[in-house]
Amino acid sequence: MIRVVVSGAAGRMGKEVVKTVWHAEDVELAGAVDAQGAGVDIGILTGMGEIGITVQQNLDEALRNLQPHVVVDFTAPQVVAENARTILNHGVRPVVGTTGLSSSDINDLSKLAQEKGLGCVIAPNFAIGALLMIKFAKEAVKYFPHVEIIEQHHDQKVDAPSGTAIKTAEVLAGQRGDFHQGLPTETESLPGARGAEFDGGIRIHSVRLPGLVAHQEVILGGVGQTLKIRHDSISRESFMPGVLMAVRKVIGIEGLVYGLENLIFED
Repeated sequence: MIRVVVSGAAGRMGKEVVKTVWHAEDVELAGAVDAQGAGVDIGILTGMGEIGITVQQNLDEALRNLQPHVVVDFTAPQVVAENARTILNHGVRPVVGTTGLSSSDINDLSKLAQEKGLGCVIAPNFAIGALLMIKFAKEAVKYFPHVEIIEQHHDQKVDAPSGTAIKTAEVLAGQRGDFHQGLPTETESLPGARGAEFDGGIRIHSVRLPGLVAHQEVILGGVGQTLKIRHDSISRESFMPGVLMAVRKVIGIEGLVYGLENLIFED
């Protein structure tokens, strides 16, 4: 049995992970950590009823006492890097779904994971459909190098653009190589109207509205035609098969893997 602690257990994604791990046959929910809800049974917070696991507030203390194999982190951008370092320093394997990590953070965590001889998975998106969207867009950009990204999320998401949008732009820019789209200079009568500019002129547009969950559209343009590749997560359940896959696979790897697609797709 893989013993799992969920960090950020009282949040939207954390609650869904808690329920998924609790009901999975080959993993065991060892504990729940969150700055909110300390002392409350996590089963009550998730609507399952009492399960005998109370929310702990201190991650470091929880890791010492519970000794899990894996920690799934869905917390906040301002704390995720330190959380991942704490997890690795305890000899535990992180599966990180929290977005907002910088490239510097990822490099530092990669070095630490190698030093500790531990696996670490950082996944901007756990939905298999979203990973396929990126995979298909990577193929399409060979033929349609002009591309823009529109990502849409609920209005409680604190970071923009999303980690998935950044990951998509990284993949597409890497596939295109030395290419720059758009005019040498553009005029915005309203600052920000053209979105954020990624390498090579790829524009990313972020929408935040109640009623949304997680949605992304990659729009590729060519002479006389456009191609749109879109993925929609209708509920947070869409991420759970990917989370469980990462929990199972992180046990057997050493070092950091950035992007779940690197564990499930073969080039």
